[in-house]
Amino acid sequence: MSERLRIDPAHLIDASAALLGRLREHPPLVQCITNSVVTNFTANALLAIGAAPAMVDIREESGLFAGIAGGLLVNLGTPAEEQRDAAREAVAAASVAGTPWVLDPVAIGALPVRTALAHELVASRPTAIRGNASEIIALAGAGAGGRGVDAADSTDAAADAATSLALAHGSVVAVSGPVDLITDGRRTARIANGDALLTRVTGGGCALGAVTAAFLGASRDAGAAADGSTDAALLADPFVATVAATVVYTIAAELAASRSAGPGSFAVAFLDALATVAPADVLDRANVTVTDAAASAIASAITEPTTATAGA
Repeated sequence: MSERLRIDPAHLIDASAALLGRLREHPPLVQCITNSVVTNFTANALLAIGAAPAMVDIREESGLFAGIAGGLLVNLGTPAEEQRDAAREAVAAASVAGTPWVLDPVAIGALPVRTALAHELVASRPTAIRGNASEIIALAGAGAGGRGVDAADSTDAAADAATSLALAHGSVVAVSGPVDLITDGRRTARIANGDALLTRVTGGGCALGAVTAAFLGASRDAGAAADGSTDAALLADPFVATVAATVVYTIAAELAASRSAGPGSFAVAFLDALATVAPADVLDRANVTVTDAAASAIASAITEPTTATAGA
């Protein structure tokens, strides 16, 4: 868990723009163990943003590859037996190599195979966990999941579950919704960008998990090249990288929606927007707010009235 507790929206937005530039200058290799429904869209999204996708998801190869990848996505959307074994192998290797990895617990809660696997994998302390509100609540053991892959809960309803998961596993937790919520248990960002058309395209959420892995890979490279400055340390922070991924992704959705007539044209325009979204767009359009657990506790202590209890 990062010790850099205090961060403001301006720093997050500046860092998001800088990480986008760094990702394109030094494209990370992103291994995707993902579901069969979204493989093509996910690979294209990574290519568009500037990363290099590798869909290495079989036993005896996934672990080898995770050790050399810049980032890893484990998405549980269609968890066939071989892919389950490949996920375990890749996560173990990533943990040894220090490869940042993202767990996307798709549709867990009522479905027993993927739910058990999600709980098994989260114990390996993913760098980031990305899901909708119902998936995050179910992973925290506080709910039964949503309606298939769709959320039945609001983002704010998942805030406590997200914080609990983050603190328990040392992960950054990203909850997708109309306003995205991202927390490391001590700092929480809310991102009010995006467009509803993103929910009308298969793979919109799953591809964000892969893009998050790409930004985490770019962030790790920034950390390796750090010169000890505050800016370099900020770019190497997984919380900042996870926020940056969502900021860039949702701004691209806005840009795509502005020139789309519906879901079909949006899907194509979105890939174009991922390829053309620029750091200047991030600086101009990002809508980010931040709360800090320490600051919130101080504010609460100041504003809440003191209640005296009479002795017996």
